[in-house]
Amino acid sequence: MKKSTRLIYLSLGWFFCALGFVGIIIPVLPTTPFLLVAVWAFSKSSPRLKNWLYTHPKFGPHIVNWFERGMISRKAKVASVGFMVISVGFSILISENIYMPIFLTVIMVAIATFILTRPSPSPVAIKSQ
Repeated sequence: MKKSTRLIYLSLGWFFCALGFVGIIIPVLPTTPFLLVAVWAFSKSSPRLKNWLYTHPKFGPHIVNWFERGMISRKAKVASVGFMVISVGFSILISENIYMPIFLTVIMVAIATFILTRPSPSPVAIKSQ
């Protein structure tokens, strides 16, 4: 891989990693999707940084479950869908036209369906990681 391409992936990894960690502080900003993109970028640029996220005590098990098993924990599903419902409700309250809330509802239902149809790891499997 060319050095410039590696640098682009490395920069993307750090950018999305930073967004993910900002999401810890700002509740409406999701953390895990940004960290998943960071892992993808680090996998193309820095195996050491990818491993750092894979072995992170808080996020590592969720990242490993997604990349290696396609699983999303029940807690993450509830949080994701809950924030989607709140977002749609908020858009209904503040929107001046009906089209934006309808559009958001359709998008959120599709995303929620995807999330809810992913398998969940057993609670024992999560704790043992």
